[in-house]
Amino acid sequence: MGGTTLTQEQIQRVVEFHGHWCPGLAIGIRAGELALREFGRAGDEEIVAVVETDMCGVDAIQVLTGCTFGKGNLIHRDHGKMAFSFYRRSDGKAWRFLFDADRLGGRDETMENLQQKRQAGGTLTPEEAELLQAHRAEWAKRIMAADLADAFRVQPAPGPMPKRAPAARGRRLRGRRP
Repeated sequence: MGGTTLTQEQIQRVVEFHGHWCPGLAIGIRAGELALREFGRAGDEEIVAVVETDMCGVDAIQVLTGCTFGKGNLIHRDHGKMAFSFYRRSDGKAWRFLFDADRLGGRDETMENLQQKRQAGGTLTPEEAELLQAHRAEWAKRIMAADLADAFRVQPAPGPMPKRAPAARGRRLRGRRP
């Protein structure tokens, strides 16, 4: 049985926060869905997320799980992977969710080639832009329809539980002028 269990309202909140719909956001939505299923929604610092990317999916993690940079329970460690680790302080539960495109039929080479052309400063023809949009929409649809066990490899989270955010974080800013 595949497909998301999130409500349309939850998904819409994520899209509104992020600003657009894309495959990266779909990956984050599904990782957030998996985190909600395994850990629940974060209170202050009860649940900590460590993300290994700085791309679109992180916005979904913030909206769905309640882990945010401002509260100190969202940590970015750039490893260039669509991987999301979650730790629950109360019982030490910790899992890493690694997105695996190969489990969903592999990467879309047409989409990747067109994205690389655009990112390298190349101009896409109107036909190429339309083709890219169609491929991105299809890839996001496939991600949203997938069974979570097919989309992610679930592994023990690496390392120890992250430390709590400093309680005096705001004090460090006093006396400094912009």
